[in-house]
Amino acid sequence: MLEVTRKSILSGKTNTMALDITQESLDIYDTIGGMLVQNVFPNLSKEEREFLISGITPDEWNNTFGDDEDDIILERKQ
Repeated sequence: MLEVTRKSILSGKTNTMALDITQESLDIYDTIGGMLVQNVFPNLSKEEREFLISGITPDEWNNTFGDDEDDIILERKQ
């Protein structure tokens, strides 16, 4: 596990997340442009990959855009 720190593009806060990646793979991703995060880190969840891209944590995402699962439940009830 590697502690990765990113600045959120939503809040400007600095967030840290423990990710199952190596420093070498993170260095490659950060220095070589044009690489798709899902190709470099296929083992990470979509939330973890979003954190690498934008610094947005799952809590920040849900607070800003809502929880997709809640939206699906509401749509089914209508």
